[in-house]
Formats: sequence, C-alpha cells, structure tokens
Amino acid sequence: MAALSVFLVEDNPRIRAHLVPALVDLGSASVMGTAETEAEAIDWLAKHKGQWDLAVVDLFLKEGNGLGVVEWAMGREPRQRVVVLTNFATHDMREASKQAGADAIFDKSTELEEFFEYCLDVHRPR
Repeated sequence: MAALSVFLVEDNPRIRAHLVPALVDLGSASVMGTAETEAEAIDWLAKHKGQWDLAVVDLFLKEGNGLGVVEWAMGREPRQRVVVLTNFATHDMREASKQAGADAIFDKSTELEEFFEYCLDVHRPR
C-alpha cells in the first residue's frame, strides 16, 4: 500500500511538531508539505493538484483562514479528503466547515483519537 500523502495547514509550530510525527507513526503516512497561511496553502495545493490524499486544515491561521483553503479545495479529486482540525469546533464552525466542503471536522483538544482513526480509514484500501 502506498504512503498516505498528507498536507498540513497549521500555523502553530508546536502543534505541527507534534502532528507531523504522529501522522507518520500512523503507518506509511508522509507529510508532503505544510503551510501557515491561507495563501501559502492555496499556492501549495495549486502546484500539487492530485498529488495528495489528505489535507488537514486549521481554521485560524497566521493570515487568512482555513475555510478559504477548504473552499478552494472543493475541486479536488473524489479520492482526496479535506479535514478541519481546530480548537474551535463549535456547532457553527462545524456547519461552516461542512458548507465550505470539509469531509470531516475534529476538535484538537477532545477528538484527536477520532481524527487519527479517520486518517487510518482514509488510507485503507477500498
């Protein structure tokens, strides 16, 4: 099975430092790139169309916001997934994320186990 190609949009270096190895530890996951701003994320996605499996997007970024990234990725291939991973997973933000095109939304502080389980499920062969 090929490695799960992950793109991480997260502006907090501490969270990135924990998430990247955790994703790799899932088993054959590879973090292809990271971005700290909406513009950096959209630029990366535009240059790597079809080359990633999972985009993990925080809502609050150094500049711009994650909803703009999620909306931009709506033209992705059917096999590609976009997940919002945030500390602000209120009902309204969950709804806004779904409206923007997110496949799933997880709270960083209470739903990490579910997030990692989702990542494993995305990687399982159909």
